[in-house]
Amino acid sequence: MEQWFVSLFRFCDFSLHPLRTVSSKPELLIFSSLIFSGESLRKLGFESEDRISELPEALILGILSFLPTKDVIATSVLSKQWGSLWKMVPKLEFESNDQKFAENVTRSLLSHKAPVLERLQLKLSDKCEAIDVELERWAGIAISRNVREFVLKIFLSFGPSVTLPSSLFCSDTLETLKLNNGISLIVPCSVSMKSLRTLHLHGVKYKDEESFRNLLSGCPNLEDLQLHRYYPNNVTNVIIVSPSLKRLSIWDYRIGLENNGGYVINAPCLEYLYIGNLKGHEFCLIENAPMLVEAKVRNVSDIVNEKILGSLISVKRLVLELSPLEIEYPSGSIFYQLVSLEMCTRKDEWWNLLALMLDSSPKLQVLKLIDQYPGYKSVGMVGRNWNEPKYVPECLLSHLETFEWINYSWKSEQEQEVATYILRSARHLKKATFSTRPIYSIYLNKLENRRKMLNELDCVVKASKSCHLVFQ
Repeated sequence: MEQWFVSLFRFCDFSLHPLRTVSSKPELLIFSSLIFSGESLRKLGFESEDRISELPEALILGILSFLPTKDVIATSVLSKQWGSLWKMVPKLEFESNDQKFAENVTRSLLSHKAPVLERLQLKLSDKCEAIDVELERWAGIAISRNVREFVLKIFLSFGPSVTLPSSLFCSDTLETLKLNNGISLIVPCSVSMKSLRTLHLHGVKYKDEESFRNLLSGCPNLEDLQLHRYYPNNVTNVIIVSPSLKRLSIWDYRIGLENNGGYVINAPCLEYLYIGNLKGHEFCLIENAPMLVEAKVRNVSDIVNEKILGSLISVKRLVLELSPLEIEYPSGSIFYQLVSLEMCTRKDEWWNLLALMLDSSPKLQVLKLIDQYPGYKSVGMVGRNWNEPKYVPECLLSHLETFEWINYSWKSEQEQEVATYILRSARHLKKATFSTRPIYSIYLNKLENRRKMLNELDCVVKASKSCHLVFQ
């Protein structure tokens, strides 16, 4: 957005010298002053005349579309030309902040004249009265304006959820639908959202499992689906069947429930998968996803029937934050396509999962280990010591070129052993990077100990003569 403003001011050839000391980005400051205060250029200290109004209307509308709608409407006081320009801005954004909010939104939507409403975003709170009634009206107007993206965020401190208007379930133009919090979905069987490509459901409640199934089945061209699930809700078994889906992200914030339902994923065109915070389900099954390229699996545990890792053997890039004690490892499975692996070092016996993955990934080229919570002690970390594999994995002998360890714990014996093993075994390693947590200079003894440990790594006899070792 800022680049738009910079380009605008270069075009207008304004003299910015009088205000250079006011802001590190004077172009933005001056543009804001011009748009929102209505003051003359002369008062602001410009030497050149106003040329903003001479810009092509499409360029002005493009710039205005980045601003909050209330500020865009404020430009109508600048001149007669700007009086109705805001009505053609293709993106509208409203946030409830007073008792006249509903009235202002309705009036603005009815006054809007753009042939296509590219985006409508509504942020509603308790201050907005009769939300259900008003929302039905606003959705109807948006549909009549051929809305392409509809974003609804509701923040209620009390009271029941708001029901999503049924008119949105029959739209030929809607391409993106994002729903956040406090929203209830009662989805009829007759859903027709043929243009919908992106669907984000964060903290949404459903009338029943049929509502969720109806919603997905009515989106035949869906490509991006995000599910953030909280409890309680009325969907126990989440069945995701989508022939067109390419990206799927699941966050499950499950509290105090065990062995209750689960997930089934059937998406033959799926390319990206994120699964996070699944705990205590009966099952998590990826039945059909042969096109997967990238997957991230974090904090999955206590699932009775799961074969998640065994369903990911086609991926090229994989991120794992798992303990081998909490998830089933697919014995005998080979990740023939895997070239990049990232693992979290905060899970019990993570090093044993690493050994298994190295042995099962013959073409691995990039290995990244990361401690995502370096400021916290590893309370409760259990497990046996690192045991070197009997045979050096093929990936270390033939393919691994890049090794990176972020927040390497130089005090951990297991981490020292893992690092040493990889350096001694990776014959084609080109670069190995180790970054550690900063140590304040007052802790001189720790600084000295860290220096000794890193020197020991530097002295390891490396299998690759061309390996460049970097400490950060």
